[in-house]
Amino acid sequence: MDQRFYDMLESNPVIAAVKDMEGLEKCCQLEDIKVVFILFGDILNIPDIVGKVKAAEKLAVVHVDLINGLGSREIAVDYIKNNTGADGIISTKPSLVKRGRELGIFTVMRYFLIDSMALENIRSTQNGVRPDVIEVLPGLMPEIIRKVCQSSRTPIIAGGLITDKKSVMAALSAGAVCVSSTNQAVWTM
Repeated sequence: MDQRFYDMLESNPVIAAVKDMEGLEKCCQLEDIKVVFILFGDILNIPDIVGKVKAAEKLAVVHVDLINGLGSREIAVDYIKNNTGADGIISTKPSLVKRGRELGIFTVMRYFLIDSMALENIRSTQNGVRPDVIEVLPGLMPEIIRKVCQSSRTPIIAGGLITDKKSVMAALSAGAVCVSSTNQAVWTM
């Protein structure tokens, strides 16, 4: 699975992160978008949301923490895998990422870098969790992204507050393998 993900990112290092149906519809129409981070939904409509992404021949990665009606236990990941057909999950919870790995789906461990303790948390948890990629937010900190890339063997995605080409290029130049953004203008740069 991860080679397919990396191949898609190589052809376009921008991930469409969608937070509503309007964004979903737009990203599904864009040929260049290969990977979609789904940041909304509930237990009733997430199978349909994932289905739209898959019908557009894109990889669907669900932020399991943001799906209304799912709890924070490992069974939530089982639900996503067994009931949606998603290719992977995003979570801030190490136990959910571990469960995703056990189930053989693509995993993204998301970290909010708000201080030096959060930065250290990446180093201390990544070996036990072993996500396929790490996403760091906000993605507007090239020096910090570079430090994370240097201290981690896990590929890094820069996300959050990325709104222009300069931000995309800075994150990629700092070592991120790609960026994720809800800003639709970034999807078509």
